Amino acid sequence: MPKEKKLTRAEQKALRPLQILEAAFEEFVKNGYSAARVEDVADRVGVTKGTVYVYFETKEQLFEAMIQHISAPFRKVLETSETLEGRPSERLQQFLELLYDQIVDDRKTRELLRFVIAEGARFPDLVDRHHEEFIAPIIGKIQEILDDGAVSKEFSRKPAEFADVTMSPALAMVIIRLMFDDRHGMDQRAFRDEHLKLVMKGLKD
Repeated sequence: MPKEKKLTRAEQKALRPLQILEAAFEEFVKNGYSAARVEDVADRVGVTKGTVYVYFETKEQLFEAMIQHISAPFRKVLETSETLEGRPSERLQQFLELLYDQIVDDRKTRELLRFVIAEGARFPDLVDRHHEEFIAPIIGKIQEILDDGAVSKEFSRKPAEFADVTMSPALAMVIIRLMFDDRHGMDQRAFRDEHLKLVMKGLKD
């Protein structure tokens, strides 16, 4: 077995903020914002509490940076949405499948919803920024595809403000998985497929 390359001090230092954010995620998931302690985050990384404060001056800044860190799948969804091709129905199906693959099936983005619900009152500005940066553009992209389908006559009617309804079953799946984790016997692939069938049928009837 090849020997693992030992990281240089510079490489270790460059990785430190990411390691801290990963540790902070696990600590906030375990204890919530109020009960989570910076020293416990530091212990997970194997550094002192002072080292954490070198990168993040307060616990609140650490929490906000962690939220941005675990929002990466939302960025990927938005970037990929610009490359979708085909008829509106094909692009819509691809986009919804992307939501399931990148967001519903990702533990960190599921936990992000828990943070928004549990800590939203404490961090309203953070929640609003997250909505403006990620949620609103996703809803806007779905609506854009729906409107394209109406214009091209592929969809039988103009689905005004239908984007929220179109994506809401995916949100329901996130909530179900948050509640039951892997204890619930639901067939997630079948759920997704039925979601897609219902949307397409509703748009073409």
